[in-house]
Amino acid sequence: MKALCDIGLIGLAVMGENLVLNMAGKGFQVAVFNRTTARVDEFVNGAAAGFPVKGTYSLAEFAASLSRPRRVMLMVKAGKPVDDMIEQVLPFLETGDIIIDGGNSFFQDTRRRYIFLKDKGLRFVGMGVSGGEEGALRGPSLMPGGDRAAYDEIAPMFTKVAAQVADGPCCSLVGPDGAGHYVKMVHNGIEYSDMQLIAEAYNILRQAGGLSASELHEVFAGWNSGPLDSYLIEITRDIFAVTDPETGRPLVEMILDKAGQKGTGKWTSQNALDLGVPTPAITEAVFARCMSAVKEERVKASAMLAGPQGKWEGDREELIRSVHDALYASKICSYAQGFALLRAAGEEYGWPLRFGEIALLWRGGCIIRARFLDKIRDAFAKEPNLPNLMLDPFFTEVLARAQTPWRSVLKTCRDLGIPTPAFNASLDYYDSYRQAVLPANLIQAQRDYFGAHTYERVDRPGVFHTEWIAK
Repeated sequence: MKALCDIGLIGLAVMGENLVLNMAGKGFQVAVFNRTTARVDEFVNGAAAGFPVKGTYSLAEFAASLSRPRRVMLMVKAGKPVDDMIEQVLPFLETGDIIIDGGNSFFQDTRRRYIFLKDKGLRFVGMGVSGGEEGALRGPSLMPGGDRAAYDEIAPMFTKVAAQVADGPCCSLVGPDGAGHYVKMVHNGIEYSDMQLIAEAYNILRQAGGLSASELHEVFAGWNSGPLDSYLIEITRDIFAVTDPETGRPLVEMILDKAGQKGTGKWTSQNALDLGVPTPAITEAVFARCMSAVKEERVKASAMLAGPQGKWEGDREELIRSVHDALYASKICSYAQGFALLRAAGEEYGWPLRFGEIALLWRGGCIIRARFLDKIRDAFAKEPNLPNLMLDPFFTEVLARAQTPWRSVLKTCRDLGIPTPAFNASLDYYDSYRQAVLPANLIQAQRDYFGAHTYERVDRPGVFHTEWIAK
C-alpha cells in the first residue's frame, strides 16, 4: 500500500462499506473511520481484506493518512450527525481540503454547510448517491453539487466509481452549493411516485383481473422488455417469483401493507409547495405511504364503510394492455412534474441546471433508471428551455395514444372502488395542464369577495376589485 491514501471515508454502514469496496476495486487507496472502532476492524479484516483499504482508529490518524489536498467523504445519517462529524473532523483539516457529503442531506443544509466551510477555507461537495447497496458497490448514480474546482479534483475518481452507460459515466457536476442534493431529492420524489404507480398497477391487476403472483411475474417480465423497461419494473418482476419458505405462498402476499419512508419524498412535496410548482403524483405517493401506515384504522374501517360490491368482468389481456398504457402515461407525468420542479429550483436558487445531463445521470445505477430517460435527454437536447416534458412531440404522442386505455382503467377502478391516488393525480395533472381555462376565476372572485384580494380581467389589463354586495 502507498504511504498516503487517495480518499478517506467516514461511516461504515452498508452504503459506506460498499462505496469503499467500489473505490478500492477501481484501484484507489481508501482510509476508513467509524465512530464504533470495532466496525473498522470487522470491515478491514472481513469484506475489505485484500483490498487497498486502511483502517484508522482516531480522526487524527484518519486525517494523517490522506494525501493533500485531503478528500474526506461522509456517509453518516443526514441532519445533526453530519454537522457533528464536520465539527469533529475540522481541527484535523487544512485550507483547500475537500469534504464530500454522500448522505441524503436536505439541500438547504448543504447550502449552509457550503458557506460555513468556504469561510474556513475548505471546499464542500454535496453529492447525491442513488442505487442502494448494489449501486454503491457496482456503480451508483452520483449527483455532485458544490465547488467546481473541488469537483474537478475528485472527478477522475468518482467518474470511475459511478455507473457507466453508453453515453459515459453517471456522474457530473449539476450545479453549485446544494444543487446535487436537490437533484437527488427530486430523484427520490419521482421514485416515490414511480413505486406507487407500480403498486397501483399491481393492485388493479390483482383485484380486478384476478392475476396470481406467477401471472404477474410473466406480465412484468413482458413489460420490462418494452417501453416500461426500468430497474423498478425489473425488481418487481423478480419479487413476484419469490415464494415464502414458511407458508409456500408468494412472499409479497405475506408482507404487511405498511410502507416506510425516510423523508425525501416529503421534502420534494414541501419544496414544490414553496416554489408553487404542482407535483400531485409525487405528493399523492407520499400521502399513500401515510395512508398505508394507519393499518389498524383501515382494518376497522373495512368492516364499517360501504363501497362497491361489483365484480369486474372483461378481457384480461385487454386489461393488462390498458394498465400498461396507463402506467406509461402516468410515469411520464411524474417525470414531467419532477423536471418542472427542477426548472423552478434552478431559477429560484440561481443554479444553471442542465436537464438533459441530469436525465443521463439517472440513466444507470440509480433506482429510477429507465429506458425512456434517453427520450428525456433527447427532448431537452432539442429544446433546452422546454417548459414541460409533456410538450415534447415524442411524449405528446405517447400521451395521446394512451388516452382511451388510461381513462378506461380509472373508470373501472372507480366502479370497483379500487384506490388509485397516483394514477388519478397523474391524469388530473395532464387534464389540468391541457386546459386553456380552469375554474380558478371563481376562486379569485371568492377571494375578492371575502378579502378584497383583487383580480385581473380577461378582456383588458389591470387589477380590479368589486363591491360584490351593494351597500
